[in-house]
Amino acid sequence: MSRIDVRKTYKLYIGGQFPRSESGRSYIVNDAKGRLLANAAQASRKDARDAVVAARAAFGGWSGRTAYNRAQVVYRVAEVMEGRREQFEAELRAAEGLSPARSRTYVDAAIDRLVWYAGWADKLTQVVGNANPVAGPYFNLSTPEPTGVVAVVAPRGPLLGLVSVVAPLIITGNTVVVIASEPHPLTAITLGEVMATSDLPGGVVNVLTGAQAEIAPWLASHMDVNGLDLTGVEDVALATELEAAAADNLKRVRRPAPDTDWLAEPGLDRMTRFVEVKTVWHPIGV
Repeated sequence: MSRIDVRKTYKLYIGGQFPRSESGRSYIVNDAKGRLLANAAQASRKDARDAVVAARAAFGGWSGRTAYNRAQVVYRVAEVMEGRREQFEAELRAAEGLSPARSRTYVDAAIDRLVWYAGWADKLTQVVGNANPVAGPYFNLSTPEPTGVVAVVAPRGPLLGLVSVVAPLIITGNTVVVIASEPHPLTAITLGEVMATSDLPGGVVNVLTGAQAEIAPWLASHMDVNGLDLTGVEDVALATELEAAAADNLKRVRRPAPDTDWLAEPGLDRMTRFVEVKTVWHPIGV
């Protein structure tokens, strides 16, 4: 008698746990040739609210860590990814039809991207913060601090694109609720497994799979979400709707960028976009 394969069940990643959608729904994910690859959980607005609650609960502890410690944690995520590279490469080949060499390139780049951002954790303040010259006997110091809970619509690049939008947010102390690529969600959940088995606290990153058009409006209008990254939104009308909803509580918004070359060298913009600059005055000689 032949053995039956144990098929992987892809769930959501919320608060360090892997729940099914509270709605009980799922949707079909096809491979590059249009064949059934897996069933993914279809997140609801209730799942989105739960993810925001988890992200908010994790924010205080995560933002309160030293920048060096956050770097260590993100570097650990890269270490665990390195140990599971074959799985990521296989998922990219199945989902997108990439060649072995191309899938290896994207996995290498995703791991290297995590290490690159980890290296910036304790250096960013020195670059974008400063001591300001003022008239009077005062020290005037400006320093960046995390915005808070950031909702992200991830791009189609199911691994490198996802890492490239999430890593700069968490390295600066934010917590994240991310909507994975709708047609290619599986590597996002596998990345969640990597995070769950590394040192990243539960709730720092929360991954939802499902329809952008269904989940994103609830995150955009949620009053406990402080920032909105629309990088992966390709529908212009939806992007306009989300920006309007985000204005209700003055969220910081990053506009869509669906044609980004994720293999290009990253800059500092994705780290500085979702930080607030605090300026402190202190008398000299007192």
